[in-house]
Amino acid sequence: MDKAKSIFDEMLAGEEEARAPYSDYHGWFVEEDTARLSQKSKEAETFFRRTGITFNVYGQAEAAERLIPFDIVPRIISGREWARLSRGIEQRVRAINSFLHDIYHRQEIIRAGRVPVELIAQNEAFLDKMIGVSPPGNIYTHIVGTDIVRTGEDQFYVLEDNARTPSGVSYMLENRETMLQMFPELFSKIRVQPVSDYPKNLRRSLSACAPEKCDGKPVVAVLTPGIHNSAYFEHAFLADQMGAELVEGHDLRVVDGRIAMRTTRGYTPIDVIYRRIDDDFLDPLNFNPQSMLGVPGIMDVYRAGGITIANAPGTGIADDKAIYSYMPDIVEFYTGESAILKNVPTWRCSDEDSLAYVLEHLNELVVKEVHGSGGYGMLVGPAASKREIAAFREKLKAKPGNYIAQPTLSLSTVPILTKQGLAPRHVDLRPFVLVSPNGINITPGGLTRVALKKGSLVVNSSQGGGTKDTWVLEE
Repeated sequence: MDKAKSIFDEMLAGEEEARAPYSDYHGWFVEEDTARLSQKSKEAETFFRRTGITFNVYGQAEAAERLIPFDIVPRIISGREWARLSRGIEQRVRAINSFLHDIYHRQEIIRAGRVPVELIAQNEAFLDKMIGVSPPGNIYTHIVGTDIVRTGEDQFYVLEDNARTPSGVSYMLENRETMLQMFPELFSKIRVQPVSDYPKNLRRSLSACAPEKCDGKPVVAVLTPGIHNSAYFEHAFLADQMGAELVEGHDLRVVDGRIAMRTTRGYTPIDVIYRRIDDDFLDPLNFNPQSMLGVPGIMDVYRAGGITIANAPGTGIADDKAIYSYMPDIVEFYTGESAILKNVPTWRCSDEDSLAYVLEHLNELVVKEVHGSGGYGMLVGPAASKREIAAFREKLKAKPGNYIAQPTLSLSTVPILTKQGLAPRHVDLRPFVLVSPNGINITPGGLTRVALKKGSLVVNSSQGGGTKDTWVLEE
Protein backbone atom coordinates (compact mmCIF):
# COMPACT_ATOMS: atom_id res chain seq x y z
CA MET A 1 0.00 0.00 0.00
CA ASP A 2 1.19 3.51 -0.82
CA LYS A 3 2.19 5.10 2.50
CA ALA A 4 0.68 8.50 1.60
CA LYS A 5 -2.68 6.85 1.01
CA SER A 6 -2.56 4.96 4.29
CA ILE A 7 -2.51 8.17 6.35
CA PHE A 8 -6.00 9.18 7.48
CA ASP A 9 -6.89 12.75 6.43
CA GLU A 10 -9.54 13.96 8.89
CA MET A 11 -10.87 16.65 6.56
CA LEU A 12 -10.70 15.18 3.06
CA ALA A 13 -11.90 11.78 1.82
CA GLY A 14 -10.55 12.59 -1.65
CA GLU A 15 -9.15 15.55 -3.57
CA GLU A 16 -12.38 17.55 -3.46
CA GLU A 17 -14.62 15.52 -1.17
CA ALA A 18 -14.88 16.51 2.51
CA ARG A 19 -15.63 14.05 5.31
CA ALA A 20 -19.00 14.55 7.02
CA PRO A 21 -17.84 16.65 10.06
CA TYR A 22 -16.08 19.06 7.67
CA SER A 23 -18.76 19.32 4.98
CA ASP A 24 -20.12 22.76 6.02
CA TYR A 25 -16.65 24.16 6.72
CA HIS A 26 -15.27 22.85 3.43
CA GLY A 27 -18.18 24.36 1.51
CA TRP A 28 -17.38 27.73 3.09
CA PHE A 29 -13.61 27.36 2.58
CA VAL A 30 -13.71 26.70 -1.20
CA GLU A 31 -15.69 29.91 -1.70
CA GLU A 32 -13.16 31.96 0.28
CA ASP A 33 -10.43 34.13 -1.21
CA THR A 34 -7.05 32.66 -0.22
CA ALA A 35 -5.53 36.17 0.00
CA ARG A 36 -8.19 37.07 2.62
CA LEU A 37 -7.41 33.91 4.57
CA SER A 38 -3.69 34.68 4.52
CA GLN A 39 -4.46 38.16 5.82
CA LYS A 40 -6.61 36.64 8.58
CA SER A 41 -3.72 34.38 9.51
CA LYS A 42 -1.45 37.44 9.95
CA GLU A 43 -4.15 39.17 12.03
CA ALA A 44 -4.33 36.14 14.30
CA GLU A 45 -0.57 36.31 14.88
CA THR A 46 -0.86 40.00 15.76
CA PHE A 47 -3.69 39.20 18.18
CA PHE A 48 -1.60 36.55 19.96
CA ARG A 49 1.38 38.89 20.17
CA ARG A 50 -0.81 41.67 21.62
CA THR A 51 -2.36 39.30 24.15
CA GLY A 52 1.08 38.15 25.22
CA ILE A 53 0.58 34.43 24.59
CA THR A 54 4.16 33.28 24.60
CA PHE A 55 6.30 30.45 25.92
CA ASN A 56 9.98 30.00 26.65
CA VAL A 57 12.23 27.30 25.23
CA TYR A 58 14.60 25.98 27.84
CA GLY A 59 18.21 25.23 27.12
CA GLN A 60 18.53 27.58 24.15
CA ALA A 61 20.78 30.57 24.13
CA GLU A 62 18.16 32.58 22.29
CA ALA A 63 15.45 31.46 24.73
CA ALA A 64 13.48 34.62 24.16
CA GLU A 65 9.75 34.36 24.46
CA ARG A 66 8.15 32.88 21.37
CA LEU A 67 4.68 32.70 19.93
CA ILE A 68 3.27 29.26 19.37
CA PRO A 69 2.28 29.33 15.69
CA PHE A 70 -1.47 29.19 15.19
CA ASP A 71 -3.15 27.72 12.13
CA ILE A 72 -6.59 29.04 11.16
CA VAL A 73 -7.96 25.80 9.68
CA PRO A 74 -9.87 24.21 12.59
CA ARG A 75 -9.79 20.57 13.57
CA ILE A 76 -13.41 19.35 13.54
CA ILE A 77 -14.74 16.34 15.47
CA SER A 78 -18.32 15.10 15.18
CA GLY A 79 -20.58 14.88 18.23
CA ARG A 80 -20.69 11.06 17.80
CA GLU A 81 -16.89 10.75 17.75
CA TRP A 82 -16.63 13.00 20.78
CA ALA A 83 -19.20 11.02 22.76
CA ARG A 84 -17.10 7.86 22.33
CA LEU A 85 -13.87 9.68 23.17
CA SER A 86 -15.45 11.19 26.28
CA ARG A 87 -16.59 7.78 27.55
CA GLY A 88 -13.07 6.43 27.07
CA ILE A 89 -11.41 9.42 28.75
CA GLU A 90 -13.81 9.34 31.72
CA GLN A 91 -13.22 5.60 32.22
CA ARG A 92 -9.46 6.13 32.13
CA VAL A 93 -9.49 9.09 34.53
CA ARG A 94 -11.63 7.16 37.05
CA ALA A 95 -9.21 4.25 36.87
CA ILE A 96 -6.20 6.55 37.38
CA ASN A 97 -7.78 8.07 40.48
CA SER A 98 -8.60 4.62 41.90
CA PHE A 99 -5.08 3.42 41.10
CA LEU A 100 -3.52 6.35 42.96
CA HIS A 101 -5.67 5.77 46.05
CA ASP A 102 -4.81 2.08 46.00
CA ILE A 103 -1.07 2.59 45.47
CA TYR A 104 -0.87 4.89 48.47
CA HIS A 105 -3.06 2.68 50.65
CA ARG A 106 -3.73 -1.09 50.38
CA GLN A 107 -1.85 -1.71 47.09
CA GLU A 108 -4.36 -4.36 46.02
CA ILE A 109 -3.20 -4.20 42.40
CA ILE A 110 0.32 -5.21 43.43
CA ARG A 111 -1.03 -8.03 45.64
CA ALA A 112 -3.03 -9.25 42.67
CA GLY A 113 0.17 -9.36 40.59
CA ARG A 114 -1.21 -6.99 37.91
CA VAL A 115 1.58 -4.40 38.37
CA PRO A 116 5.11 -5.43 39.49
CA VAL A 117 6.07 -4.10 42.93
CA GLU A 118 9.49 -2.84 41.76
CA LEU A 119 7.77 -0.58 39.22
CA ILE A 120 6.26 1.31 42.13
CA ALA A 121 8.91 0.91 44.83
CA GLN A 122 11.80 1.98 42.59
CA ASN A 123 9.93 4.75 40.78
CA GLU A 124 11.13 8.28 41.49
CA ALA A 125 7.58 9.60 40.92
CA PHE A 126 6.27 7.52 43.88
CA LEU A 127 6.11 9.65 47.04
CA ASP A 128 6.55 7.77 50.33
CA LYS A 129 5.14 10.78 52.14
CA MET A 130 1.74 10.17 50.49
CA ILE A 131 1.37 6.65 51.91
CA GLY A 132 -1.81 6.56 53.99
CA VAL A 133 -2.80 10.12 53.01
CA SER A 134 -6.31 10.58 51.60
CA PRO A 135 -6.77 13.95 49.85
CA PRO A 136 -10.03 15.89 50.34
CA GLY A 137 -12.87 14.09 48.56
CA ASN A 138 -10.38 11.31 47.67
CA ILE A 139 -9.54 13.21 44.48
CA TYR A 140 -5.91 12.93 43.37
CA THR A 141 -6.04 14.19 39.80
CA HIS A 142 -8.18 17.34 39.71
CA ILE A 143 -6.97 18.36 36.23
CA VAL A 144 -5.95 15.78 33.64
CA GLY A 145 -4.71 16.26 30.08
CA THR A 146 -4.98 12.98 28.15
CA ASP A 147 -2.93 13.03 24.91
CA ILE A 148 -4.77 11.23 22.11
CA VAL A 149 -3.74 10.36 18.56
CA ARG A 150 -5.83 9.10 15.69
CA THR A 151 -4.94 6.67 12.92
CA GLY A 152 -8.29 6.05 11.23
CA GLU A 153 -12.04 6.72 11.16
CA ASP A 154 -12.69 5.10 14.57
CA GLN A 155 -9.12 4.45 15.66
CA PHE A 156 -8.06 6.57 18.62
CA TYR A 157 -5.15 5.78 20.93
CA VAL A 158 -3.97 7.30 24.20
CA LEU A 159 -0.40 8.48 23.81
CA GLU A 160 0.09 9.54 27.42
CA ASP A 161 -1.78 10.56 30.58
CA ASN A 162 -0.74 13.95 31.96
CA ALA A 163 -1.72 13.67 35.60
CA ARG A 164 0.73 16.13 37.22
CA THR A 165 0.40 19.70 35.93
CA PRO A 166 -0.97 19.48 32.37
CA SER A 167 -0.51 22.71 30.45
CA GLY A 168 -2.00 24.18 27.29
CA VAL A 169 -5.54 25.04 28.33
CA SER A 170 -4.92 28.79 27.83
CA TYR A 171 -4.15 28.07 24.16
CA MET A 172 -7.39 26.11 23.80
CA LEU A 173 -9.32 29.14 25.10
CA GLU A 174 -7.40 31.80 23.19
CA ASN A 175 -7.48 29.78 19.95
CA ARG A 176 -11.28 29.73 20.17
CA GLU A 177 -11.49 33.43 21.04
CA THR A 178 -9.29 34.24 18.02
CA MET A 179 -11.42 32.16 15.64
CA LEU A 180 -14.60 33.78 16.96
CA GLN A 181 -13.10 37.21 16.23
CA MET A 182 -11.69 36.25 12.81
CA PHE A 183 -14.63 34.26 11.43
CA PRO A 184 -17.87 35.08 13.31
CA GLU A 185 -19.89 34.02 10.26
CA LEU A 186 -18.59 30.47 10.57
CA PHE A 187 -19.96 30.06 14.08
CA SER A 188 -23.45 31.15 12.99
CA LYS A 189 -23.24 28.64 10.12
CA ILE A 190 -21.72 25.69 12.07
CA ARG A 191 -22.94 24.67 15.55
CA VAL A 192 -19.77 24.28 17.60
CA GLN A 193 -19.84 23.34 21.29
CA PRO A 194 -18.38 26.16 23.45
CA VAL A 195 -15.17 25.89 25.51
CA SER A 196 -15.40 29.28 27.22
CA ASP A 197 -16.95 27.77 30.38
CA TYR A 198 -13.66 26.09 31.30
CA PRO A 199 -12.35 28.71 33.81
CA LYS A 200 -15.75 28.84 35.57
CA ASN A 201 -15.89 25.03 35.65
CA LEU A 202 -12.30 24.85 36.90
CA ARG A 203 -13.10 27.21 39.76
CA ARG A 204 -16.25 25.26 40.63
CA SER A 205 -14.45 21.92 40.44
CA LEU A 206 -11.54 23.05 42.63
CA SER A 207 -13.92 24.65 45.16
CA ALA A 208 -15.79 21.34 45.45
CA CYS A 209 -12.51 19.76 46.59
CA ALA A 210 -12.01 22.15 49.53
CA PRO A 211 -10.68 20.59 52.76
CA GLU A 212 -12.80 20.06 55.87
CA LYS A 213 -11.19 23.03 57.59
CA CYS A 214 -12.59 25.37 54.91
CA ASP A 215 -14.96 27.85 56.51
CA GLY A 216 -17.32 29.55 54.05
CA LYS A 217 -16.63 30.14 50.35
CA PRO A 218 -13.39 28.35 49.38
CA VAL A 219 -10.39 30.62 48.68
CA VAL A 220 -8.56 29.35 45.56
CA ALA A 221 -5.03 30.33 44.52
CA VAL A 222 -2.75 29.41 41.58
CA LEU A 223 0.82 28.71 42.73
CA THR A 224 3.34 29.64 40.03
CA PRO A 225 7.14 29.33 40.02
CA GLY A 226 7.19 32.91 38.69
CA ILE A 227 7.59 34.95 35.53
CA HIS A 228 10.57 32.99 34.21
CA ASN A 229 8.60 29.76 33.91
CA SER A 230 7.74 28.71 30.33
CA ALA A 231 4.01 28.48 31.13
CA TYR A 232 3.77 31.66 33.24
CA PHE A 233 1.33 33.25 30.80
CA GLU A 234 -1.05 30.36 31.41
CA HIS A 235 -0.74 30.57 35.20
CA ALA A 236 -1.59 34.27 35.18
CA PHE A 237 -4.33 33.80 32.59
CA LEU A 238 -6.11 31.05 34.53
CA ALA A 239 -5.89 32.89 37.85
CA ASP A 240 -7.41 35.97 36.19
CA GLN A 241 -10.14 34.00 34.39
CA MET A 242 -11.10 32.07 37.54
CA GLY A 243 -11.04 35.10 39.79
CA ALA A 244 -8.37 33.36 41.89
CA GLU A 245 -5.19 34.72 43.45
CA LEU A 246 -1.88 34.24 41.62
CA VAL A 247 0.79 33.52 44.22
CA GLU A 248 4.43 32.49 44.47
CA GLY A 249 6.00 30.46 47.26
CA HIS A 250 7.33 33.53 49.08
CA ASP A 251 3.74 34.92 49.31
CA LEU A 252 2.66 31.96 51.45
CA ARG A 253 3.38 30.66 54.94
CA VAL A 254 1.94 28.35 57.58
CA VAL A 255 -0.31 30.21 60.06
CA ASP A 256 -2.26 28.31 62.75
CA GLY A 257 -2.13 25.04 60.84
CA ARG A 258 -3.36 26.59 57.59
CA ILE A 259 -1.63 27.91 54.47
CA ALA A 260 -2.06 31.67 54.38
CA MET A 261 -1.20 34.25 51.71
CA ARG A 262 0.17 37.69 52.30
CA THR A 263 -2.30 40.51 51.61
CA THR A 264 -2.44 44.22 52.40
CA ARG A 265 -4.54 43.24 55.43
CA GLY A 266 -2.12 40.61 56.74
CA TYR A 267 -2.21 36.87 56.10
CA THR A 268 -5.43 35.26 54.82
CA PRO A 269 -6.02 31.46 54.81
CA ILE A 270 -6.21 29.62 51.46
CA ASP A 271 -8.30 26.49 50.98
CA VAL A 272 -7.28 25.18 47.55
CA ILE A 273 -3.96 25.58 45.78
CA TYR A 274 -3.78 24.84 42.06
CA ARG A 275 -0.04 24.32 41.94
CA ARG A 276 2.00 24.60 38.77
CA ILE A 277 5.27 23.48 40.33
CA ASP A 278 6.65 19.95 40.53
CA ASP A 279 6.52 17.76 43.64
CA ASP A 280 10.22 18.13 44.31
CA PHE A 281 9.95 21.91 44.71
CA LEU A 282 6.69 21.98 46.67
CA ASP A 283 8.08 21.92 50.20
CA PRO A 284 11.78 22.45 51.08
CA LEU A 285 11.22 20.88 54.52
CA ASN A 286 9.90 17.62 53.05
CA PHE A 287 11.48 17.41 49.59
CA ASN A 288 14.29 19.39 47.95
CA PRO A 289 15.78 21.61 50.68
CA GLN A 290 17.21 23.94 48.00
CA SER A 291 13.80 24.85 46.62
CA MET A 292 12.91 28.52 46.70
CA LEU A 293 9.63 27.97 44.85
CA GLY A 294 7.53 26.10 47.38
CA VAL A 295 6.14 26.62 50.89
CA PRO A 296 8.02 25.24 53.92
CA GLY A 297 5.68 22.92 55.84
CA ILE A 298 2.88 22.75 53.25
CA MET A 299 3.02 18.92 53.23
CA ASP A 300 2.43 18.80 56.99
CA VAL A 301 -0.62 21.06 56.61
CA TYR A 302 -1.79 18.91 53.70
CA ARG A 303 -1.50 15.64 55.63
CA ALA A 304 -3.45 17.23 58.49
CA GLY A 305 -6.30 18.16 56.14
CA GLY A 306 -5.69 21.94 56.20
CA ILE A 307 -5.24 22.51 52.45
CA THR A 308 -6.15 20.94 49.10
CA ILE A 309 -3.30 20.66 46.61
CA ALA A 310 -4.34 20.14 42.99
CA ASN A 311 -3.08 17.90 41.60
CA ALA A 312 -2.19 15.92 44.69
CA PRO A 313 1.50 15.25 45.38
CA GLY A 314 2.58 11.86 44.07
CA THR A 315 0.22 11.76 41.07
CA GLY A 316 3.23 11.50 38.74
CA ILE A 317 3.33 7.75 39.33
CA ALA A 318 0.12 7.47 37.26
CA ASP A 319 1.47 9.15 34.12
CA ASP A 320 4.92 7.66 34.30
CA LYS A 321 5.70 6.11 30.90
CA ALA A 322 6.70 2.81 32.53
CA ILE A 323 3.25 2.60 34.12
CA TYR A 324 1.60 3.58 30.82
CA SER A 325 2.06 0.10 29.35
CA TYR A 326 0.05 -1.34 32.27
CA MET A 327 -2.89 1.07 31.83
CA PRO A 328 -5.20 -1.43 30.06
CA ASP A 329 -4.73 -3.75 33.08
CA ILE A 330 -5.23 -0.85 35.49
CA VAL A 331 -8.47 0.20 33.77
CA GLU A 332 -9.80 -3.35 33.84
CA PHE A 333 -8.73 -3.92 37.47
CA TYR A 334 -10.57 -0.89 38.87
CA THR A 335 -13.56 -0.59 36.52
CA GLY A 336 -14.21 -4.25 35.65
CA GLU A 337 -14.40 -3.16 31.98
CA SER A 338 -12.08 -3.39 29.00
CA ALA A 339 -10.41 -0.09 28.13
CA ILE A 340 -12.55 1.85 25.62
CA LEU A 341 -9.48 3.81 24.48
CA LYS A 342 -6.52 1.65 23.55
CA ASN A 343 -2.86 2.18 24.35
CA VAL A 344 -0.24 2.46 21.65
CA PRO A 345 1.60 -0.94 21.62
CA THR A 346 4.59 -0.52 23.93
CA TRP A 347 7.84 -2.39 24.56
CA ARG A 348 9.27 -2.06 28.06
CA CYS A 349 13.03 -1.86 27.60
CA SER A 350 13.54 -3.11 31.18
CA ASP A 351 12.41 -6.51 29.84
CA GLU A 352 15.30 -8.43 28.29
CA ASP A 353 13.40 -9.79 25.26
CA SER A 354 11.77 -6.42 24.57
CA LEU A 355 15.15 -4.69 24.78
CA ALA A 356 16.64 -7.13 22.26
CA TYR A 357 13.75 -6.41 19.84
CA VAL A 358 14.04 -2.62 20.30
CA LEU A 359 17.81 -2.59 19.76
CA GLU A 360 17.30 -4.56 16.55
CA HIS A 361 14.56 -2.24 15.23
CA LEU A 362 15.70 1.20 16.45
CA ASN A 363 15.37 2.68 12.96
CA GLU A 364 11.62 1.84 12.94
CA LEU A 365 10.59 2.80 16.48
CA VAL A 366 9.99 5.82 18.71
CA VAL A 367 11.95 5.43 21.96
CA LYS A 368 11.01 7.65 24.93
CA GLU A 369 12.48 8.37 28.33
CA VAL A 370 10.24 7.05 31.07
CA HIS A 371 10.35 10.40 32.91
CA GLY A 372 10.83 12.61 29.83
CA SER A 373 8.46 15.30 28.55
CA GLY A 374 8.21 17.98 25.90
CA GLY A 375 9.60 15.77 23.14
CA TYR A 376 13.09 15.82 24.67
CA GLY A 377 15.23 12.74 25.32
CA MET A 378 13.48 10.69 22.65
CA LEU A 379 14.49 9.02 19.41
CA VAL A 380 12.23 9.01 16.36
CA GLY A 381 13.90 6.13 14.53
CA PRO A 382 12.64 6.72 10.95
CA ALA A 383 13.71 10.39 11.10
CA ALA A 384 17.09 9.83 12.83
CA SER A 385 20.53 9.60 11.21
CA LYS A 386 22.72 6.49 11.55
CA ARG A 387 24.96 8.44 13.92
CA GLU A 388 22.00 9.48 16.14
CA ILE A 389 20.75 5.88 16.25
CA ALA A 390 24.22 4.58 17.16
CA ALA A 391 24.57 7.15 19.98
CA PHE A 392 21.08 6.36 21.28
CA ARG A 393 21.77 2.61 21.17
CA GLU A 394 24.59 3.10 23.70
CA LYS A 395 22.35 5.19 26.00
CA LEU A 396 19.67 2.51 25.80
CA LYS A 397 22.06 -0.34 26.58
CA ALA A 398 23.49 1.59 29.56
CA LYS A 399 20.10 2.26 31.20
CA PRO A 400 17.36 0.14 29.54
CA GLY A 401 14.93 0.65 32.44
CA ASN A 402 14.81 4.37 31.59
CA TYR A 403 13.10 3.78 28.25
CA ILE A 404 10.01 2.45 26.50
CA ALA A 405 9.58 2.00 22.76
CA GLN A 406 6.55 2.31 20.49
CA PRO A 407 5.90 1.86 16.77
CA THR A 408 5.75 4.98 14.62
CA LEU A 409 2.03 5.35 14.07
CA SER A 410 0.55 6.77 10.89
CA LEU A 411 -0.90 9.77 12.74
CA SER A 412 -3.93 11.38 11.14
CA THR A 413 -3.54 14.70 9.37
CA VAL A 414 -5.54 17.91 9.23
CA PRO A 415 -4.75 20.51 6.56
CA ILE A 416 -2.93 23.74 7.46
CA LEU A 417 -2.96 26.93 5.44
CA THR A 418 0.34 27.44 3.60
CA LYS A 419 1.39 29.92 0.88
CA GLN A 420 0.65 27.16 -1.66
CA GLY A 421 -2.81 26.45 -0.21
CA LEU A 422 -3.90 23.57 2.03
CA ALA A 423 -1.30 20.99 3.04
CA PRO A 424 -1.78 17.99 5.38
CA ARG A 425 0.10 17.92 8.70
CA HIS A 426 0.09 15.42 11.57
CA VAL A 427 -1.86 16.29 14.74
CA ASP A 428 -2.56 15.07 18.25
CA LEU A 429 -5.19 16.14 20.78
CA ARG A 430 -5.09 17.01 24.48
CA PRO A 431 -8.62 17.17 25.95
CA PHE A 432 -8.84 18.71 29.43
CA VAL A 433 -10.65 16.91 32.21
CA LEU A 434 -11.81 18.27 35.57
CA VAL A 435 -12.43 15.87 38.45
CA SER A 436 -14.21 16.60 41.74
CA PRO A 437 -16.49 14.72 44.18
CA ASN A 438 -19.36 16.13 42.07
CA GLY A 439 -18.24 14.25 38.95
CA ILE A 440 -16.04 14.46 35.86
CA ASN A 441 -16.26 17.35 33.41
CA ILE A 442 -14.60 17.06 29.98
CA THR A 443 -14.37 20.26 27.93
CA PRO A 444 -15.70 19.57 24.39
CA GLY A 445 -12.53 20.12 22.38
CA GLY A 446 -9.09 20.54 23.81
CA LEU A 447 -5.74 21.53 22.44
CA THR A 448 -4.87 20.26 18.98
CA ARG A 449 -1.13 20.41 18.40
CA VAL A 450 0.12 20.25 14.85
CA ALA A 451 3.52 19.39 13.37
CA LEU A 452 4.18 22.28 10.99
CA LYS A 453 7.06 20.62 9.15
CA LYS A 454 6.03 18.39 6.27
CA GLY A 455 6.21 14.72 7.30
CA SER A 456 7.17 15.53 10.92
CA LEU A 457 5.48 13.63 13.74
CA VAL A 458 6.75 15.94 16.52
CA VAL A 459 3.96 18.31 17.57
CA ASN A 460 5.50 19.84 20.73
CA SER A 461 5.69 23.63 20.66
CA SER A 462 9.24 23.46 22.02
CA GLN A 463 10.15 21.36 18.98
CA GLY A 464 8.57 23.62 16.34
CA GLY A 465 4.90 22.54 16.49
CA GLY A 466 1.85 24.81 16.36
CA THR A 467 -1.79 24.72 17.49
CA LYS A 468 -5.31 24.71 16.02
CA ASP A 469 -8.76 25.44 17.34
CA THR A 470 -10.64 22.19 18.02
CA TRP A 471 -14.33 22.16 17.15
CA VAL A 472 -16.68 19.55 18.57
CA LEU A 473 -19.97 19.74 16.70
CA GLU A 474 -23.37 19.75 18.35
CA GLU A 475 -25.42 16.79 17.21
